[in-house]
Amino acid sequence: MPRLKHALLAGAAVLGLPAAASAQSSYFSMDRWRVAPHNTVTGFYIGAGAGVNLHENTRLSPNNTLAGGLAPLGVGGRGTAIFTPGFVGVGSVGYGLGNGLRFEVEGSYRENEVEKVRGFTGLPLRNRADGTQRTYGVMGNILYDFAIPGVPWFTPYIGGGAGYMWREWDGVQAVNVPGTAALRSRAVEGAFAWQAIGGFAVPFTSVPGLALTAEYRYLGTMHEDFNTRAVALPSGAGLAGGTIKATSANHSVLLGLRYAFNQPRPAPVAAVAPAPAAPAPARTYLVFFDWDRADLTDRARQIIADAAQNARRVQTTRIEVSGHADRTGTAQYNQRLSVRRGEAVAGELVRNGISRSEISVQGFGFERPLVPTAQGVREPQNRRVEIVLR
Repeated sequence: MPRLKHALLAGAAVLGLPAAASAQSSYFSMDRWRVAPHNTVTGFYIGAGAGVNLHENTRLSPNNTLAGGLAPLGVGGRGTAIFTPGFVGVGSVGYGLGNGLRFEVEGSYRENEVEKVRGFTGLPLRNRADGTQRTYGVMGNILYDFAIPGVPWFTPYIGGGAGYMWREWDGVQAVNVPGTAALRSRAVEGAFAWQAIGGFAVPFTSVPGLALTAEYRYLGTMHEDFNTRAVALPSGAGLAGGTIKATSANHSVLLGLRYAFNQPRPAPVAAVAPAPAAPAPARTYLVFFDWDRADLTDRARQIIADAAQNARRVQTTRIEVSGHADRTGTAQYNQRLSVRRGEAVAGELVRNGISRSEISVQGFGFERPLVPTAQGVREPQNRRVEIVLR
């Protein structure tokens, strides 16, 4: 039952990640933050890590229901295998949606030495034991990055996964107290596995897409049955044979590197070209908007008032108002949003004394970005209205 509880908890964590993504999307849409989750992964990435693997004490149960079994020696009850700290290595390939959610396929390898085997009735064991346990396999993971407002250098994440792992016992042996017999196992068995993941990433600002990762992983598998023989010492002659059922639970701490391909580069500073010397020079004003908003800020109203005042001074014949949006959302929605922004600016120009008949309004959606970005990237300089005095 404890193993089943772990599996259910890991599954619940994985199923809850899409809901967390939706919640964070709403969280960052609040005007008070005005910060996009810019430090989450968009597109394909690769990762690798290595560290220390701590294997929990393993419960061992002989299967004496089979004919022959280990029962003739009186081996019964339960035993416990104790392991030394070992090594873990992980490699992964994944894809990030840009909203915090990531999906990946992972391969991993863990190795621990057997330190002690205790327990069992009928074959009292002493502390002399040796052998190696290796655990390797493939997992599919779902992870979620938490973007912290104003903290682009630190991204915590959680996740979970499920897959299939093979466990290999290589020369595992435990000797009884008189030293006349031993239990020996050498086999490879596979079983369903699950894991829970928690960690954080620290990006290298000098190399967009590259990040240092540190994480903890809990990996559990369903029990496996290992072929085991009781042999006489020192001859090694077989006394009895059967299987031993063994549990598995790993705690891993890793450091690693992750590289995300095609990450957005830092937005360049837009250069303002000087107005050409002409009899009727065109003057351009930029009014910026919050994400998914078409209402005017106090700074926007000040810029529009300056444009209206200058329009009278240079005796303009028309005023072109062009609305734009960034590349989040659908093309149809952003087209409507860009027109709403343009109409808001035109209405403010009229309140500043400009005739509505002198103003033309059009929306371009996200087709004419000031700063080119990938689809789904929130770019403040693209959420704008351009006022051009002709």
